Amino acid sequence: MASKIKKGDLVQVITGAKAERGGDRGKQGKVLRVFTDTNRVLVEGVNRVTKHTKVGQSQRGTNTGGIEVVEAPIHISNVALVDPSTKKPTRVGFRTETVERNGKQREVRIRVAKSSGKDI
Repeated sequence: MASKIKKGDLVQVITGAKAERGGDRGKQGKVLRVFTDTNRVLVEGVNRVTKHTKVGQSQRGTNTGGIEVVEAPIHISNVALVDPSTKKPTRVGFRTETVERNGKQREVRIRVAKSSGKDI
């Protein structure tokens, strides 16, 4: 089954606390990575957590460690793909087309925004 959300897509968080209450609902960001085994996505600027790393030295001799803020994965059901034409979250559907490549007929699945019907 093809995934409805892929790396590089613009998504919006649709669940959780609102932004004015310190949450991430309504925020939009680019998908940095998709974890297919756990059904989670890493979204740029969303679900930021403070991570405490042990102080040490890298290969070059620079000091590492301390408190850093990084993005944590969020479940794929809590985000929705943003429709490129309306800039609002939408559900994703698929349309199959037969395309001729190198003299062969191939079935290609194309992602379609349910709200506008446009290709993604």
